[in-house]
Amino acid sequence: MDAKVLKFGGSSVGGFDRIRSVAEQLQERVQSGEKLIVVVSAMGRTTDELLTNINTLSSTPKEDHVALLLTTGEQQTISYLSIILENLGVRTKAMTGYQAGIKTFGGHMKSRIASIDQEAIESSLALYDVVVIAGFQGINGDGEITTLGRGGSDTTAVALAARCNIPCEIYTDVEGLYATDPRLYSAAGRIYEINYDEMMEMSALGAGVLETRCIEIAKNHSIPLYLGQTSSEKKGTWVMQETEIIERKAVTGIALDSSMMHVTLYEPEQDSTLIFDMFNQFDSHEVNIDMISQVINSGGFQLSFTVKGTDSLQLHEILELIEEMHGEIVTEVRTDRAKVSIIGSGMRDMTGVASKAFIALHQSGIPFYQTTTSEISISYVIDKKNETQAVEVLAEKFNI
Repeated sequence: MDAKVLKFGGSSVGGFDRIRSVAEQLQERVQSGEKLIVVVSAMGRTTDELLTNINTLSSTPKEDHVALLLTTGEQQTISYLSIILENLGVRTKAMTGYQAGIKTFGGHMKSRIASIDQEAIESSLALYDVVVIAGFQGINGDGEITTLGRGGSDTTAVALAARCNIPCEIYTDVEGLYATDPRLYSAAGRIYEINYDEMMEMSALGAGVLETRCIEIAKNHSIPLYLGQTSSEKKGTWVMQETEIIERKAVTGIALDSSMMHVTLYEPEQDSTLIFDMFNQFDSHEVNIDMISQVINSGGFQLSFTVKGTDSLQLHEILELIEEMHGEIVTEVRTDRAKVSIIGSGMRDMTGVASKAFIALHQSGIPFYQTTTSEISISYVIDKKNETQAVEVLAEKFNI
């Protein structure tokens, strides 16, 4: 059986005309002999609108209530798409995450996939040409509906592909992956093939094209990922094993995160439990931090790190708790900074990449306040006012 998983993002199903266009595209593929598992997001900005509605009602809603409401967005989309497909003569089954057997664990708003009932999917594919599944959602061990967090529909799609061992295609409103955001650097080149590690780094560092967890699942299960534009014949981007890519550049792409927060904590005590208390709170609040650095000297203790802007509420809760535990602590949260990163698996084998980036920023008069490196990436915290210039300077330096 020639089966594939296809995922369509919110912009691809943003209105009835777009949903009908997707349905016609699926009809053509069915007529060519394919069986399809189709994962969809909520229409357009439905999720944001639902969150706005919640905020008008309560400043502290319970997470299980929020999750229950947010998952209705995807359920609308699967219903609309299935109705149109049936009218086109395509045998279709619509399924919520619960009906598809997607079991989750963790918090209601940021749960992770524990398992998927493959039998439920395969039995439906045997009876129908297209199985339309609501992304972003599942059900936990207590029988409660949960969400997979922002970008969770990507994770749903790739997890289904991994469970069924079939390829996954993700469709959105962009043609594929660019070396950097073309809105910041118009000469940015297209990337037609990229390995899993580079794609994960770009996503984690702010590229925002694919959700990081979905790439990790694809890598772990060797599932080829295709990123393309809905209803377009232009070639998209394949995310694959590194061995399938013929030539590697030192720098493959540049990512920019404009919504991060740069946090610095000062405490005069050198022998302190600050780090333990901080990480304990971040763990309990399910908040990830990045670019961690510390300085210990006669003047005391300093800890700096970055946090995603979407975790601002949790961050302020954590800092309030830490300030209660450590009365002499001084905290600084900067929202006027950004993180620019260069990524490339070629860094493993090529020297001088860090010095070239440093010199390029320095000669352009762009100061940076913190830097971290991994095996295939280098990140700098800079002033937000310099972010476009920094992307341009680095793109020209590394010819991307």
